Amino acid sequence: MPDIPDENYWFRRHEAAYEFALRHVRGHVLEVGCGEGYGTALLASAATSILGVDYDRATVQHAARQYPQARFVRGNLAALPVGDAAVDVLATLQVIEHVWDHPQFVRECRRVLRPDGLLLVTTPNRLTFSPGRETPLNPFHTKEFTSIELVELIRHGGFRSTWIGGLHAGKGLAEADERHGGSLVDAQLATSPHEWSAALRADVAAITTRDFIVAADTGRDVDESLDLVVLAERA
Repeated sequence: MPDIPDENYWFRRHEAAYEFALRHVRGHVLEVGCGEGYGTALLASAATSILGVDYDRATVQHAARQYPQARFVRGNLAALPVGDAAVDVLATLQVIEHVWDHPQFVRECRRVLRPDGLLLVTTPNRLTFSPGRETPLNPFHTKEFTSIELVELIRHGGFRSTWIGGLHAGKGLAEADERHGGSLVDAQLATSPHEWSAALRADVAAITTRDFIVAADTGRDVDESLDLVVLAERA
């Protein structure tokens, strides 16, 4: 959520992925799992039209009031309220780890994309988000993926994987990790926000999207990324 100081790290981490996605937006765009709507509104600046879909009624109503530059509807992500081959770009950021039937979800994304349409997926990297575990640490995640697993899922769903990369912590965040016992994330989760030290609170508040880097796996090791990023064309 934007404008909540205690959530600034997570908000900027998500916002950085949207800024990357913005470079690839064109034509008619669908965002699946739009949440609060701030990302949909950002993508709207480069789209001919954009529709945000989320299942929660109150969330969709809020987004429609807050961001008039985009359209929002309530819908089940397993049965998107969009016709076949209707959109040029489908963006689904930090969503696939929440759905129950992953192959069906990917097929549904393919259904609404036009031939050669672009799918953009981001999701937490299981190797760094839930290290050493087969089940996610986050109780709201049904499954977290490695880069190999994610690419395989998308290819089997009828896509050509054109780019795989990761969202990484930049130099400033790496330094903040060191100041807080090796992990700024762990430091935030160790206690409730009202118990945070002044130093931790200041470091969280200071984070911007410039503190994150989206890089191809040829530049930085995708397995060390915070979040996985895949661009794939409908086959």
